[in-house]
Amino acid sequence: MLTRYAVILAAGQGTRMKSKLYKVLHPVCGKAMVQHVVDQVLNLQIKDVVAVIGHGSEQVKAQLGNKVKYVNQAEQLGTAHAVIQAKDLLDNKEGVTLVVCGDTPLIKSETLEALFKHHDETSAKATILTAVTQNPSGYGRIVRNSHGQVEKIVEHKDATDEERLITEINTGTYCFDNMALFHALNQVSNENAQGEYYLPDVIEILKKQNDIVAAFQTEDFEETLGVNDRVALAEAEALMKKRINKFHMQNGVSIIDPENTYIEASVRIKEDTVIMPGSILSGDTVIDSDCVIGPHTEIKNCVVGKNTVIKQSIAHDSKIGSEVNIGPFAHIRPQSNIDDEVKIGNFVEIKKVSFGKGSKASHLSYIGDAEVGSDVNIGCGTITVNYDGKNKFLTKIGDGAFVGCNSNLIAPVTIGEGAYVAAGSTITEDVPGNALSIARARQVNKENYVEKLQQDKN
Repeated sequence: MLTRYAVILAAGQGTRMKSKLYKVLHPVCGKAMVQHVVDQVLNLQIKDVVAVIGHGSEQVKAQLGNKVKYVNQAEQLGTAHAVIQAKDLLDNKEGVTLVVCGDTPLIKSETLEALFKHHDETSAKATILTAVTQNPSGYGRIVRNSHGQVEKIVEHKDATDEERLITEINTGTYCFDNMALFHALNQVSNENAQGEYYLPDVIEILKKQNDIVAAFQTEDFEETLGVNDRVALAEAEALMKKRINKFHMQNGVSIIDPENTYIEASVRIKEDTVIMPGSILSGDTVIDSDCVIGPHTEIKNCVVGKNTVIKQSIAHDSKIGSEVNIGPFAHIRPQSNIDDEVKIGNFVEIKKVSFGKGSKASHLSYIGDAEVGSDVNIGCGTITVNYDGKNKFLTKIGDGAFVGCNSNLIAPVTIGEGAYVAAGSTITEDVPGNALSIARARQVNKENYVEKLQQDKN
């Protein structure tokens, strides 16, 4: 197999996006457009991947990392001008070069592999990735001769009325014989209305040299979508969401309402998990088998164990064990570690907490900056008072402890193993193991006091 190279065009500013964010960094299902493209390209046997960058170059480098080489296009003078920036890295090397745009997030590695294969089988110097659309307006048309061979690419504005009826379009993705590409690039002129150097001109140059120019037609026009504005970005988002949801369903995940379920590209879900409507799964989230997520649940950057139920709740940047029951209306904030068989009930908020196996906080509590042992019961309305206005402090609750309803645990404080805290207590000192702590004022009943109040009103 010939050595493969790839050039990713990612230098355009994207003014039509009307955004401070560099165009190819706009996310599609949680991943930057250009990252989608690079990830697909890296699935192929490519020796060198070269990204042509310009505006926002440092942010693109930070996004793509060191698996990609970079060249800078200081002025954006057209697609041929962009590719020629890679000359110092690729010129005079034998092999095949893929050229693909960084704003085509839906492109698939299977399609690119098929493009390489077709290029090799036809012994072409250039192979164009084409697609058929019933609305080709604005696209370059693929003009073929009577034998089906590519004659030329004609831009929409330059096409005759007859040529505009052609529905096979140029997607802007190509395979080239590498040496032929750079030789032809030196001949591309900018004598046009825009004064720019266009990559399709390479096709015309190769044809004049009687070189073979082939075309490979993808069956899926949607994957060739280029994103130039927010409308196309939303379209790409919808198409990618549909693709991701289909992938999970084909791998044994039940998504009850795919139209109302949002799963980012980085999320992993095992079989027999059920995703209910209105759920949003994002970041580096991993959900094990036989879980029920949702409805209306948001999980981001979490690891979730088997047979766990999370409904109408939010969980971020945390680890959640197996056989856990969360919600409804719970909030799992970052750096929480929830062990197996834990219950976090309705209107419970936890933050930076380790919850031991079998422990429960069933309703209406705030537990922050705490270490909770196993088999602990935290009663309704309990609060770990972790903040003194300047610093955060730790609350420790030992195995088997029972904290009564409406208790305030003033950190730093430790509740010992097996200890009981009476309902309504405000605990300011450590409670020994197996002790009962009562920290509340003695009840006083003033009989007939209401009559006195009524007399005072008169």
